Amino acid sequence: MVHTLSRSKQESILSLLKKGLSYSEIMKRVPGVSRSTLSKYKGLYTPERTRGHAGRKTTISSTTKNYLKRELVNGSLKTAKDVWSYLNSIGHKIGYFGTVKMLHNMGFNAQIKKKKPLLKKCHMEARLKWAKAHKNWTEDDWRRMVFSDETKVNVWGSDGFKGGAGSVMLWGCMTWDGPGYACAIEDGTMKASDYVHILSTTLMDSLKYYGYEQEAIYFQQDNDPKHTSKLARAWFKGNGFKEEHTFNWPAQSPDLNPIEHLWHHLKLRLSLYEGRAKGVHDLWSRIEKEWNSFTKEQCQAYIKSMPARCRAVIKAKGGYTRY
Repeated sequence: MVHTLSRSKQESILSLLKKGLSYSEIMKRVPGVSRSTLSKYKGLYTPERTRGHAGRKTTISSTTKNYLKRELVNGSLKTAKDVWSYLNSIGHKIGYFGTVKMLHNMGFNAQIKKKKPLLKKCHMEARLKWAKAHKNWTEDDWRRMVFSDETKVNVWGSDGFKGGAGSVMLWGCMTWDGPGYACAIEDGTMKASDYVHILSTTLMDSLKYYGYEQEAIYFQQDNDPKHTSKLARAWFKGNGFKEEHTFNWPAQSPDLNPIEHLWHHLKLRLSLYEGRAKGVHDLWSRIEKEWNSFTKEQCQAYIKSMPARCRAVIKAKGGYTRY
């Protein structure tokens, strides 16, 4: 299929088609491309324009939008700027802000610049201290870590998308052997007692599923008060977790928690559905399906990046990193 062509071949073919070269001439210049592939490619990606007055905006076909979604999900396109550049390279005369609006309407939270958490001096100091404390951890150390986090998933689009129809607050965990169980947080709010209930059920079920012993693993959670409450600390102590193996991650540090990548890809996959969920129950069904599709290999790839993340934080002296 056309979509399996490398980006360089796609760009070469588009350039030659725009110059008016014949299929035979293009096949000589781009090895390994058949006439039928060129025909399909031209039909799919030749710019489609609205009829009428000159200068009207390019119409982006549903086929092209579906292609963009797939490229965003698999990481070939990463930002609104990437999408804008790509659309213009194939002849769609669309502005950058028009691209951002289009992505927003497609369900992507397209931002002009990725928003980073505010890092105060105390945050940077804590991040640097944490990274230095773990800089010598090996892959074997990190594979014993169970990462956890919460995120909000909207029925449609981002928090700022008009016409929203509810959301699900989600707790989940990730292990070296794959994603753990995930659960919805009732009413979207969590008290210390709610968190302990999640630990007693969802976390423990995850450990049991993978055959993990509490005393043998490390457990990561953010530094939220409900996570560090007396009730939560008592639960960990009473259920066989070593105190020194329960880690409270530094604040404002999503770049130090690889489960953030699962949240990111979960939301991208949900955006690929043709229509919005009919409500929170329909949304939860979609979340379950997509969460369960994450693989062990994906989780391992993200966890393997932890040594590099520590080095990046140290290099940035506790500041922002590319993660």
